[in-house]
Amino acid sequence: MAVTQQEIENQLWNAADELRVAMPEAQYSSVVFPLMFWKYLSDTWDHTHQIFLKENEALDLTAEEADEVEYSNYQTFKIPFIFPGTVAESRASWSSILATVAQHGLGQRVRASLQAIESANPDKFSRLFGSMTWTSEAVLPGEVLASVMRTMDRAPKMHEGNMSHDVLGGAYEYLLKRFSDGSGTRAGQFFTPREVVELIIELLGPKNHESVYDPTCGSGGMLIAAADFLKTRGGRGYTLSLNGQEAVTDTAGVARMNLFMHNLTAFKVEVGDTLRDPRFRKADGSVEQFDMIVANPPYSLKWKPWTNDPRALGGVAPQSSADWAFVQHMIASMDPKKGRAGVVLPHGVLFRSGQEAAIRQRVLDDDLLEAVIGLPANLFYSTSIPTAILVFRAPGTKVPERQNGVLFIDAFRQFAKAKKRNILTGTDIADTVATYHASFAATDDSVAPDRDSGPAARFVPTTEIVTNGYDLSLGRYIKQAADEAEDLGALIKAYNVARTERQKTEQQMANVLTAAGIEGFDE
Repeated sequence: MAVTQQEIENQLWNAADELRVAMPEAQYSSVVFPLMFWKYLSDTWDHTHQIFLKENEALDLTAEEADEVEYSNYQTFKIPFIFPGTVAESRASWSSILATVAQHGLGQRVRASLQAIESANPDKFSRLFGSMTWTSEAVLPGEVLASVMRTMDRAPKMHEGNMSHDVLGGAYEYLLKRFSDGSGTRAGQFFTPREVVELIIELLGPKNHESVYDPTCGSGGMLIAAADFLKTRGGRGYTLSLNGQEAVTDTAGVARMNLFMHNLTAFKVEVGDTLRDPRFRKADGSVEQFDMIVANPPYSLKWKPWTNDPRALGGVAPQSSADWAFVQHMIASMDPKKGRAGVVLPHGVLFRSGQEAAIRQRVLDDDLLEAVIGLPANLFYSTSIPTAILVFRAPGTKVPERQNGVLFIDAFRQFAKAKKRNILTGTDIADTVATYHASFAATDDSVAPDRDSGPAARFVPTTEIVTNGYDLSLGRYIKQAADEAEDLGALIKAYNVARTERQKTEQQMANVLTAAGIEGFDE
């Protein structure tokens, strides 16, 4: 009987919920994902081992010969032994350690097992499981870890003979979203809402055999979505070269596990600060270039500005905000023939002055910016502010009708309200993508031609943007966006007037009460 998506998701969440007595929900991911992936590896190894034994039972093989045959023709990774040569020797597998959960030192055995798997498979699993601080008894008591493992073991076996990678990957993403819903703003460190990811990927349209790069990859969702995009359209997602860099070691491990769970193996996830130490470089030291670059970097990040870096197109971003530095890195990373990039950023990048204005001017003068797409407010776990997707194309690669101008799309009203945040529906995504791909003339019409619904849009010549001081605020070019800005301004003005009137009334009441000998009213 096939394992259902809900069945595996429910059991995994039950396991995660065992942690509630020991840590806040925001920390669940650091424990659950390594355990889940370990169980997946162990179940897969055990399943393959049984196939090996069945198919070779008639052969008289020594232990060394059996090991060579199994790892040459069957297994794709190794699960070695821990504490070899001692009474505690055992295979570093889920089932072996699960049998010892009632014994003291469980966390130590788990840590030894995960480290042994990393060491035995350096090309595949190096640094995969993160810092593993949770294996310390002081962080996670052994009895709680035992409860998590026992509950997770009730989940169906996680190997291809029992469940598809679609189900397994879906369960992993379910936990990512569930943890993000529960941890609030902290989730923005590693998780971009799925529908925002889908929108960016559909705008850029990955193709078979292309390279995809995310310089702030978090949990790897954008890389996986690129492969899914091809798969759902009859393409071959497994042909993509998937590349990412992540500053946080544990989060990079989450991304690697996520990719493996989705049966994507042609990937490379590096650890490090992308701005200070880009890990993807050519032999000459310049940054490596890719066909498609996607990112949702940390907004307005304080950073140490470059002093002499070739990526600093148009100048250096201010110390107070690395937003444009991330853009400059992405531009430098675009393949010169077909490179394109999509990035989510706060609206401030569209109009802030100073050094950012100088960078914006250079990007526009070089005709690198193709589109600015205003998104609804409150889409993200990490911030409620409205954001925008900026789409860039390598120099000289824009289609003729998009050259020497920028397409502005106001999708601010394209959303549905959910419990904790706004979401983009399938219709919202489809309408925005259709508007992006529509043809536009350089007119004043703030609509998509031949469309009755969807976001307002307008193609604006660079000459008009120059007359506006290289300001990219949507309200300057689309009436709907301007009206929304005016509405907000009117609301703020009305609020301020009402607040002033209330303060006057309260002061008058206080004077009357004081005159009547009533004191302490304002305490």
